[in-house]
Amino acid sequence: MDNDEILDDIGSLVEEERALRERAGTGGLPPEERARLAELEIRLDQCWDLLRQRRAKAEFGEDPDTAALRPPSEVESYRN
Repeated sequence: MDNDEILDDIGSLVEEERALRERAGTGGLPPEERARLAELEIRLDQCWDLLRQRRAKAEFGEDPDTAALRPPSEVESYRN
């Protein structure tokens, strides 16, 4: 997956997230849509992390294709 593909994924995920947040603001979401929103937030964090990894590797002369998607437990712990 190259940077453009990651950015495309991010764009799609953001669109879906926005739609869910709009629906949430107009009366709440059913449990399955709340769960999907939580999944989207995690997936977005993973995508942004992967993109940052790839850019850093390229900047320092390393192969960006060696960057790997990190597990949610690792990416989500960055916030703490």
